[in-house]
Amino acid sequence: MEFHSFPPSPQSPLDRRHFLRQSGILATGLASTLPVIGSEKKQPSSETLVKTFYESLTEEQRNKICFNYDHPLRLKVENNWQITKMKVEDFTKDQQAMIRAIFMSLHSEQYAQIVYDQVEWDSGLDGFAGGSSVALFGSPGSGKFEFVLTGRHCTRRCDGDSEEGVALGGPIFYGHAAQSFNEKADHQDNAYWYQALQANKVYAMLDGKQRQQALCQQSRGEHGRKTVQLTGKKRGLEGIRVGELANDQQGEVKKVIGDLLAPFREYDAKEALRYIEAGGLENLHMAFYQNENIGNDEIWDVWQIEGPSMICYFRGKPHVHAWMHIRKPS
Repeated sequence: MEFHSFPPSPQSPLDRRHFLRQSGILATGLASTLPVIGSEKKQPSSETLVKTFYESLTEEQRNKICFNYDHPLRLKVENNWQITKMKVEDFTKDQQAMIRAIFMSLHSEQYAQIVYDQVEWDSGLDGFAGGSSVALFGSPGSGKFEFVLTGRHCTRRCDGDSEEGVALGGPIFYGHAAQSFNEKADHQDNAYWYQALQANKVYAMLDGKQRQQALCQQSRGEHGRKTVQLTGKKRGLEGIRVGELANDQQGEVKKVIGDLLAPFREYDAKEALRYIEAGGLENLHMAFYQNENIGNDEIWDVWQIEGPSMICYFRGKPHVHAWMHIRKPS
Protein backbone atom coordinates (compact mmCIF):
# COMPACT_ATOMS: atom_id res chain seq x y z
CA MET A 1 0.00 0.00 0.00
CA GLU A 2 1.19 3.49 -0.82
CA PHE A 3 1.02 6.03 2.00
CA HIS A 4 0.49 9.74 1.64
CA SER A 5 0.95 12.83 3.74
CA PHE A 6 -2.29 14.67 4.48
CA PRO A 7 -4.14 15.94 2.70
CA PRO A 8 -3.63 13.48 -0.22
CA SER A 9 -4.01 14.84 -3.71
CA PRO A 10 -7.25 14.07 -5.57
CA GLN A 11 -5.19 12.00 -8.01
CA SER A 12 -3.84 9.73 -5.27
CA PRO A 13 -6.50 9.18 -2.56
CA LEU A 14 -5.99 6.78 0.32
CA ASP A 15 -7.15 3.36 -0.88
CA ARG A 16 -9.18 2.33 2.12
CA ARG A 17 -10.56 -0.85 0.59
CA HIS A 18 -7.08 -2.09 -0.30
CA PHE A 19 -5.99 -1.46 3.27
CA LEU A 20 -8.94 -3.35 4.70
CA ARG A 21 -8.34 -6.33 2.45
CA GLN A 22 -4.66 -6.38 3.37
CA SER A 23 -5.29 -6.03 7.09
CA GLY A 24 -7.49 -9.13 7.23
CA ILE A 25 -9.16 -7.76 10.34
CA LEU A 26 -12.68 -7.22 9.11
CA ALA A 27 -13.10 -9.48 6.11
CA THR A 28 -15.78 -11.58 7.80
CA GLY A 29 -16.26 -9.91 11.15
CA LEU A 30 -14.93 -10.91 14.53
CA ALA A 31 -13.57 -14.17 15.90
CA SER A 32 -13.41 -15.97 12.57
CA THR A 33 -10.51 -13.79 11.50
CA LEU A 34 -9.06 -13.07 14.93
CA PRO A 35 -8.20 -16.23 16.88
CA VAL A 36 -7.97 -16.08 20.66
CA ILE A 37 -4.47 -15.45 21.94
CA GLY A 38 -3.12 -18.23 24.14
CA SER A 39 -1.80 -17.88 27.65
CA GLU A 40 1.78 -17.62 26.42
CA LYS A 41 1.97 -14.12 24.99
CA LYS A 42 4.66 -12.87 22.68
CA GLN A 43 5.83 -9.55 24.06
CA PRO A 44 4.93 -6.84 21.55
CA SER A 45 7.83 -4.74 20.26
CA SER A 46 6.45 -1.49 21.69
CA GLU A 47 6.98 -2.74 25.24
CA THR A 48 10.60 -3.61 24.51
CA LEU A 49 11.15 -0.19 23.00
CA VAL A 50 9.60 1.51 26.02
CA LYS A 51 12.07 -0.28 28.30
CA THR A 52 14.99 0.79 26.11
CA PHE A 53 13.70 4.37 26.06
CA TYR A 54 13.28 4.38 29.85
CA GLU A 55 16.84 3.15 30.37
CA SER A 56 18.15 5.93 28.12
CA LEU A 57 16.64 8.72 30.22
CA THR A 58 18.84 11.01 32.27
CA GLU A 59 17.92 11.82 35.85
CA GLU A 60 16.75 15.25 34.74
CA GLN A 61 14.51 13.74 32.06
CA ARG A 62 13.03 11.22 34.52
CA ASN A 63 12.16 14.00 36.90
CA LYS A 64 10.13 15.64 34.14
CA ILE A 65 8.25 12.72 32.61
CA CYS A 66 8.23 9.79 35.08
CA PHE A 67 5.52 9.21 37.68
CA ASN A 68 4.27 6.49 39.99
CA TYR A 69 2.07 3.94 38.24
CA ASP A 70 -1.00 4.94 40.26
CA HIS A 71 -0.66 8.65 39.50
CA PRO A 72 -4.09 10.04 38.48
CA LEU A 73 -2.59 11.58 35.33
CA ARG A 74 -2.07 8.10 33.85
CA LEU A 75 -5.65 7.55 32.72
CA LYS A 76 -6.50 11.11 31.71
CA VAL A 77 -7.72 11.48 28.13
CA GLU A 78 -8.54 14.61 26.13
CA ASN A 79 -8.92 15.59 22.50
CA ASN A 80 -5.98 18.01 22.49
CA TRP A 81 -3.48 18.06 25.36
CA GLN A 82 0.10 17.68 26.53
CA ILE A 83 0.64 15.13 29.30
CA THR A 84 3.96 16.77 30.27
CA LYS A 85 5.72 19.99 29.33
CA MET A 86 8.56 18.06 27.69
CA LYS A 87 7.85 17.72 23.96
CA VAL A 88 9.23 14.90 21.85
CA GLU A 89 11.59 17.39 20.18
CA ASP A 90 13.19 18.10 23.58
CA PHE A 91 14.72 14.60 23.70
CA THR A 92 17.89 13.48 21.96
CA LYS A 93 17.65 12.38 18.33
CA ASP A 94 18.01 8.73 19.35
CA GLN A 95 15.27 9.09 21.95
CA GLN A 96 13.02 10.83 19.44
CA ALA A 97 13.53 7.92 17.07
CA MET A 98 12.55 5.49 19.84
CA ILE A 99 9.39 7.46 20.64
CA ARG A 100 8.37 7.46 17.00
CA ALA A 101 9.09 3.73 16.76
CA ILE A 102 6.94 3.06 19.85
CA PHE A 103 4.08 5.03 18.31
CA MET A 104 4.39 3.28 14.95
CA SER A 105 4.49 -0.20 16.46
CA LEU A 106 1.27 0.46 18.41
CA HIS A 107 -0.52 0.53 15.06
CA SER A 108 -1.09 -2.04 12.34
CA GLU A 109 1.57 -2.30 9.69
CA GLN A 110 -0.89 -1.18 7.04
CA TYR A 111 -2.13 1.86 8.94
CA ALA A 112 0.82 3.09 11.02
CA GLN A 113 2.13 5.59 8.47
CA ILE A 114 -1.35 6.94 7.78
CA VAL A 115 -1.89 7.57 11.50
CA TYR A 116 1.55 9.12 11.88
CA ASP A 117 0.85 11.43 8.92
CA GLN A 118 -2.45 12.40 10.53
CA VAL A 119 -0.68 13.44 13.75
CA GLU A 120 1.93 15.33 11.74
CA TRP A 121 -0.79 17.16 9.82
CA ASP A 122 -2.91 18.02 12.83
CA SER A 123 0.13 19.27 14.76
CA GLY A 124 0.66 22.00 12.16
CA LEU A 125 4.11 23.50 11.83
CA ASP A 126 5.19 21.76 15.05
CA GLY A 127 4.75 18.32 13.50
CA PHE A 128 4.81 15.08 15.47
CA ALA A 129 7.96 16.03 17.42
CA GLY A 130 6.86 19.52 18.36
CA GLY A 131 3.20 18.74 18.92
CA SER A 132 3.47 15.59 21.05
CA SER A 133 4.56 14.89 24.61
CA VAL A 134 5.12 11.70 26.57
CA ALA A 135 5.01 10.38 30.13
CA LEU A 136 6.02 7.14 31.83
CA PHE A 137 4.21 5.64 34.80
CA GLY A 138 5.96 2.91 36.79
CA SER A 139 9.16 1.15 35.73
CA PRO A 140 9.31 -0.93 32.52
CA GLY A 141 10.87 -4.33 33.11
CA SER A 142 10.38 -4.35 36.86
CA GLY A 143 6.63 -4.26 37.37
CA LYS A 144 3.62 -2.31 36.18
CA PHE A 145 4.24 0.50 33.73
CA GLU A 146 2.51 2.59 31.09
CA PHE A 147 3.88 4.83 28.36
CA VAL A 148 1.49 7.56 27.20
CA LEU A 149 1.87 9.82 24.17
CA THR A 150 -0.47 12.78 23.70
CA GLY A 151 -1.03 15.73 21.39
CA ARG A 152 -3.72 17.17 19.19
CA HIS A 153 -6.11 14.39 18.19
CA CYS A 154 -3.96 11.78 19.88
CA THR A 155 -3.84 9.81 23.12
CA ARG A 156 -2.02 6.46 22.79
CA ARG A 157 -0.91 4.00 25.47
CA CYS A 158 1.54 1.13 25.82
CA ASP A 159 1.36 -0.85 29.06
CA GLY A 160 2.46 -4.44 28.41
CA ASP A 161 -0.78 -5.71 29.96
CA SER A 162 0.20 -4.16 33.29
CA GLU A 163 -3.47 -3.80 34.14
CA GLU A 164 -5.37 -7.00 33.47
CA GLY A 165 -8.58 -6.76 31.50
CA VAL A 166 -7.93 -3.40 29.85
CA ALA A 167 -7.55 -3.11 26.08
CA LEU A 168 -5.32 -0.50 24.42
CA GLY A 169 -3.89 0.39 27.83
CA GLY A 170 -7.02 2.35 28.78
CA PRO A 171 -9.15 5.12 27.22
CA ILE A 172 -7.74 6.48 23.96
CA PHE A 173 -8.55 9.29 21.58
CA TYR A 174 -7.94 9.82 17.87
CA GLY A 175 -9.20 12.34 15.35
CA HIS A 176 -8.41 14.33 12.23
CA ALA A 177 -9.18 17.74 10.75
CA ALA A 178 -8.20 16.96 7.16
CA GLN A 179 -9.14 19.93 4.99
CA SER A 180 -10.19 22.47 7.59
CA PHE A 181 -11.50 22.80 11.13
CA ASN A 182 -15.06 22.78 9.79
CA GLU A 183 -15.13 19.81 7.45
CA LYS A 184 -17.71 19.46 4.70
CA ALA A 185 -20.21 16.63 4.64
CA ASP A 186 -17.95 14.32 2.62
CA HIS A 187 -15.01 14.76 5.06
CA GLN A 188 -12.60 14.66 2.14
CA ASP A 189 -9.23 12.99 2.92
CA ASN A 190 -10.12 12.34 6.54
CA ALA A 191 -8.13 9.37 7.82
CA TYR A 192 -11.00 7.99 9.90
CA TRP A 193 -14.16 8.90 7.99
CA TYR A 194 -14.28 5.38 6.55
CA GLN A 195 -15.43 4.25 10.01
CA ALA A 196 -18.47 6.50 9.85
CA LEU A 197 -19.29 5.35 6.33
CA GLN A 198 -19.40 1.74 7.55
CA ALA A 199 -21.57 2.74 10.52
CA ASN A 200 -23.96 4.47 8.13
CA LYS A 201 -24.26 1.23 6.16
CA VAL A 202 -25.80 -0.27 9.27
CA TYR A 203 -28.30 2.59 9.46
CA ALA A 204 -29.16 2.18 5.77
CA MET A 205 -30.16 -1.43 6.44
CA LEU A 206 -32.58 -0.55 9.22
CA ASP A 207 -36.32 -0.49 8.62
CA GLY A 208 -38.52 2.40 9.71
CA LYS A 209 -39.19 1.16 13.24
CA GLN A 210 -35.53 0.30 13.79
CA ARG A 211 -34.47 3.75 12.61
CA GLN A 212 -36.77 5.34 15.16
CA GLN A 213 -34.96 3.40 17.86
CA ALA A 214 -31.48 4.12 16.51
CA LEU A 215 -31.92 7.81 15.78
CA CYS A 216 -31.38 10.11 18.76
CA GLN A 217 -31.31 13.89 19.18
CA GLN A 218 -28.10 15.16 20.77
CA SER A 219 -24.98 13.16 21.60
CA ARG A 220 -23.15 12.95 24.92
CA GLY A 221 -20.60 15.64 24.06
CA GLU A 222 -16.99 15.64 25.19
CA HIS A 223 -16.10 15.62 28.87
CA GLY A 224 -12.63 14.12 29.16
CA ARG A 225 -12.52 10.70 30.74
CA LYS A 226 -16.25 10.85 31.54
CA THR A 227 -16.84 10.71 27.79
CA VAL A 228 -15.79 7.05 27.79
CA GLN A 229 -17.07 5.98 31.19
CA LEU A 230 -18.51 2.46 30.98
CA THR A 231 -21.82 1.68 32.67
CA GLY A 232 -21.74 -2.12 32.42
CA LYS A 233 -25.34 -2.06 31.17
CA LYS A 234 -26.60 -4.69 28.73
CA ARG A 235 -29.91 -2.97 28.04
CA GLY A 236 -31.34 0.53 28.08
CA LEU A 237 -28.41 2.33 26.45
CA GLU A 238 -28.95 4.94 23.73
CA GLY A 239 -29.94 3.68 20.29
CA ILE A 240 -30.95 0.25 19.08
CA ARG A 241 -29.73 -2.96 20.73
CA VAL A 242 -27.75 -5.15 18.33
CA GLY A 243 -29.50 -8.25 19.67
CA GLU A 244 -32.70 -6.91 18.10
CA LEU A 245 -31.16 -6.77 14.61
CA ALA A 246 -31.37 -9.40 11.89
CA ASN A 247 -28.33 -11.56 11.17
CA ASP A 248 -27.27 -9.58 8.10
CA GLN A 249 -27.58 -6.32 10.05
CA GLN A 250 -25.46 -7.76 12.85
CA GLY A 251 -22.89 -8.70 10.22
CA GLU A 252 -22.56 -5.04 9.26
CA VAL A 253 -22.12 -4.10 12.92
CA LYS A 254 -19.23 -6.57 13.11
CA LYS A 255 -17.64 -4.77 10.17
CA VAL A 256 -17.94 -1.47 12.05
CA ILE A 257 -16.05 -2.98 14.97
CA GLY A 258 -13.43 -4.30 12.57
CA ASP A 259 -13.05 -0.82 11.08
CA LEU A 260 -12.68 0.75 14.53
CA LEU A 261 -9.84 -1.61 15.44
CA ALA A 262 -8.13 -1.77 12.05
CA PRO A 263 -5.58 1.02 12.78
CA PHE A 264 -4.16 -0.76 15.83
CA ARG A 265 -1.62 -3.58 16.09
CA GLU A 266 -3.01 -7.08 15.82
CA TYR A 267 -2.17 -7.94 19.43
CA ASP A 268 -4.32 -5.09 20.77
CA ALA A 269 -7.11 -5.65 18.23
CA LYS A 270 -7.46 -9.30 19.25
CA GLU A 271 -7.50 -8.44 22.94
CA ALA A 272 -10.13 -5.76 22.39
CA LEU A 273 -12.34 -8.14 20.40
CA ARG A 274 -12.16 -10.76 23.12
CA TYR A 275 -13.49 -8.27 25.65
CA ILE A 276 -16.21 -7.01 23.29
CA GLU A 277 -17.33 -10.57 22.63
CA ALA A 278 -17.21 -11.37 26.34
CA GLY A 279 -19.67 -8.53 26.91
CA GLY A 280 -21.90 -9.94 24.17
CA LEU A 281 -22.28 -8.55 20.66
CA GLU A 282 -26.03 -8.65 21.24
CA ASN A 283 -25.64 -6.22 24.14
CA LEU A 284 -24.08 -3.48 22.04
CA HIS A 285 -26.24 -0.49 21.12
CA MET A 286 -25.82 1.76 18.07
CA ALA A 287 -27.04 5.36 18.11
CA PHE A 288 -26.99 8.07 15.43
CA TYR A 289 -27.54 11.76 16.24
CA GLN A 290 -29.77 13.75 13.91
CA ASN A 291 -29.15 17.17 15.48
CA GLU A 292 -25.44 17.01 14.57
CA ASN A 293 -25.67 16.23 10.87
CA ILE A 294 -23.42 18.23 8.52
CA GLY A 295 -25.23 19.20 5.32
CA ASN A 296 -28.52 17.62 6.41
CA ASP A 297 -27.71 14.68 4.14
CA GLU A 298 -28.74 11.98 6.63
CA ILE A 299 -25.27 10.47 6.48
CA TRP A 300 -24.83 10.71 10.20
CA ASP A 301 -21.59 12.41 11.23
CA VAL A 302 -22.03 11.69 14.95
CA TRP A 303 -22.74 8.16 16.18
CA GLN A 304 -21.65 5.70 18.81
CA ILE A 305 -21.44 2.03 19.75
CA GLU A 306 -21.84 1.29 23.44
CA GLY A 307 -22.13 -1.90 25.47
CA PRO A 308 -21.16 -3.29 28.85
CA SER A 309 -17.49 -3.56 27.92
CA MET A 310 -16.91 -0.93 25.24
CA ILE A 311 -17.74 2.57 24.12
CA CYS A 312 -16.73 4.24 20.89
CA TYR A 313 -18.11 7.75 20.55
CA PHE A 314 -17.47 9.10 17.05
CA ARG A 315 -18.11 12.84 16.74
CA GLY A 316 -17.66 13.91 13.13
CA LYS A 317 -18.73 17.52 13.61
CA PRO A 318 -17.00 19.94 12.99
CA HIS A 319 -14.29 17.36 12.18
CA VAL A 320 -13.57 13.85 13.40
CA HIS A 321 -13.08 13.16 17.10
CA ALA A 322 -13.24 9.55 18.28
CA TRP A 323 -13.16 8.36 21.89
CA MET A 324 -12.70 4.68 22.69
CA HIS A 325 -12.59 2.56 25.84
CA ILE A 326 -12.68 -1.25 25.86
CA ARG A 327 -12.18 -3.54 28.82
CA LYS A 328 -13.12 -7.00 30.08
CA PRO A 329 -16.64 -7.12 31.54
CA SER A 330 -16.74 -7.16 35.32
